[in-house]
Amino acid sequence: MADSTPPEAGSIGWTDLTVPDADGVRDFYASVVGWTHSPVDMGGYSDYCMLTPSTGRTVAGVCHARGVNADLPPMWLVYITVEDLDRSMERCRELGGTILLGPKGMAGNDRYCVIKDPAGAVAALYQPGKKKVP
Repeated sequence: MADSTPPEAGSIGWTDLTVPDADGVRDFYASVVGWTHSPVDMGGYSDYCMLTPSTGRTVAGVCHARGVNADLPPMWLVYITVEDLDRSMERCRELGGTILLGPKGMAGNDRYCVIKDPAGAVAALYQPGKKKVP
């Protein structure tokens, strides 16, 4: 997630596109919508934060289908913020959805999973990590 302030529960906090060739797709969106990019070191390769042309605000990610993203499908994936990932996963299953991936950890104790709803639509559920108080 690009901002240090966690998104509000129930909001779409992030959007990623995971593909085999992030460099090529990064350049495609730069040409089509005018985004610039900032590399994110993934330890041997870079994924990208995509930035608006006028303000440079980070609005999305374009990622290689490697590492933690290796099992994600090539599609725009929205991350919907939840307060309790385990409870949301439980409700997903109870209401006819399925967990496709995860839960997985991210930097800062953030966690996410990828779900499919009863209609077949795919989204990620994202729980921000608990901030340590000094």
